[in-house]
Order: sequence, then C-alpha cells, then structure tokens
Amino acid sequence: MPTNSALPSPVRQQLREQIKVWGRELGFQQIGFADPDLGEHEQHLQDWLDAGYHGEMDYMASHGTKRSRPEELVEGTRTVITARMDYLPADVETTRLLSQGEKAYISRYALGRDYHKLIRKRLTQLAKKIEAEIGAYGYRAFVDSAPVLERALAMRSGLGWVGKNTMVIHPKAGSFFFLGEVMVELDLPKDPAYPKDHCGSCNACQVACPTQAIVGDKIVDGRRCISYLTIELKGSIPEALRPGIGNRIFGCDDCQLVCPWNRFTKPTQESDFTPRHSLDSADLVDLFLWDESTFLSKTEGTPIRRAGYERWLRNIAVALGNAPTTPAVIAALKHRENAPSEMVCEHVTWALRQHTVE
Repeated sequence: MPTNSALPSPVRQQLREQIKVWGRELGFQQIGFADPDLGEHEQHLQDWLDAGYHGEMDYMASHGTKRSRPEELVEGTRTVITARMDYLPADVETTRLLSQGEKAYISRYALGRDYHKLIRKRLTQLAKKIEAEIGAYGYRAFVDSAPVLERALAMRSGLGWVGKNTMVIHPKAGSFFFLGEVMVELDLPKDPAYPKDHCGSCNACQVACPTQAIVGDKIVDGRRCISYLTIELKGSIPEALRPGIGNRIFGCDDCQLVCPWNRFTKPTQESDFTPRHSLDSADLVDLFLWDESTFLSKTEGTPIRRAGYERWLRNIAVALGNAPTTPAVIAALKHRENAPSEMVCEHVTWALRQHTVE
C-alpha cells in the first residue's frame, strides 16, 4: 500500500474509517480529524495572554506560534487526529461533597491514574496501527504536554463546541473527558468543525464560579481560577480568593458540575480512573496530617503529584480555614503552626484566624 501523503483518495477515506474503529477499540469515545490551520484561535490566545490572564503559566506564552500552528511544532503535519476519553468514575460524589466542609474535594479527573501516561500510550498504539497498515510515516502524540491548542483542535474536528467556561462540550457526553492528539504527515479527510455553540443564553458556569474567574464568554482569568490557584500557583494564594476556594484542595469542577449538558455525562469505562486511597471522600484533617513520605506514596502515579507536598499542605490549610470550627480542625492546624515551610505557616496562621483562635 502507498505510504505517507501519497495515498490515493479512496485509500485515505478507508484508512480514516479504520482509525475510528481502532480508536474505539483503544477506549476512546470519539476520534476526529482536524486541519492544522487554527486561524482565529491564534488571535484569541494572544488577546488572552496580552490581558495577563495566564498568571505564572509562562509556558502558555513561550514557543512563539507553535501552539497555534501545529505544522511548526511537528514539521510536515497535514492532519491532526483528535481523541476524547471519558474520565468521570461511576457513582463518585461531586456536588454534595462540596457542601461538606470537613471533606476534601479533589477535581474528579485527578482521583485515579495520571491520564497523561495512559492516553499517550493509547495514542501511540493508534499511531503504530496506522504504521502497520501503510508503512513508516511521521507522527507525534500529545496529551496536554506540549504547546497545543487542543480545545481548538477538538472543536475544529467536530468533537464539540467550546463553552463559556472554555471546556469542550459534546451534546451527548457533556465535558468530563480528556483530549489527546496525534499530529501526522498524512493528508486524511477532515471533519467539519462543530457547527454550533449550544450554550445560548445560559450563564450557569459564570454564576457558579466560586472566585468569579469566568470574566467573559469563553474567557477565564487564570489568576482567579481555583485550578490555577491550587495547582499552578507556586507562592501564596491571595487572601481575598481563599474563602472562595472552600474545601477544594486540588482543582475545581464547579463550572462543569452546573453545566446542563453534563446530565449526559457517561461514566468512564477505564478502571485506571477509579479513585485511589479513598481520595474521593477523604477528611481534610486526615490528609493534613500526612507526612511527605505518605503524600508521595499515596499520590504515586496520580496527577496530584504535580502540586508537590508543600502546595498540598498550603491548599489544605486554606480548606481547613474554610471548614466548620471543630476541635479536630483546630488541633490539625496547630500541629502545622511551625512547619518548615514559611508559606505553609502563613496559610495556617490565616486559617486559624478564620476560627478566631489566637
């Protein structure tokens, strides 16, 4: 069979359909095919950066135009194969847990195995199936790990529309899914961009955001976003934003939990996304008493490792400051009053003040 972009049209169409079949066999709920030209999305990114909404996420501003021009990131890219995989575990608590101030809320995507490794492996397997079919060709797989405008590519390949909360939303699956891409030098038939934005006049996500981070239609001020504050931010969390964090210690799902389209969310079929160590319903006090070795052991192979132990304690201190006043909460905070980290101590002091304890 001819290789690379020299494939005749009927063969390219046949290969495209076969890739979709392989994708389903590898656990993806949908496969799309996008043109690498992202057009207006490049200016949207630049406007967002110019406004400073990326905060300390300097990587969003680096790499020049590679983020919006896939052919510059991977030379020879003719098509971007996009994929989505559901991640919400069945029967896991979501909204109700947010009202239980003594409990820790961890973004539901981070409860199980780190998705980067799992999805990249599956995408690489998909790419190798193509290689076995047509011979050697150029490709590179990505999962939230390089300068890629993955949500724009998802929309351009028909996987859904970008909602007001900047999440990709599918009308029959909601938004609780991961995205991944394979950039290939093959010129495969493209999917049409998702035809319509179905958010309409709904602004539930904007109203529900605990820190008012959604500042416009499809515009999130990252500096106010709880996911940024608890994961990306390296220093102290601004005091004015701490009360809004509530009991969220790693990430935030509020803008998705209130989205009407997520009533169509499908439970994940991936056992690797099953919550580990009861992190879907853990007590804040128990987590705050973990030493570093316990933290490293309990979070091994999960996305939570990204925050590191110091920020883990910082985040829980804030959540304990927002928790109901109990002897256990006060004792846990006092246990960390003289922590080796000045940042942790500062957040503990703040938390104790919220309970009017001198």
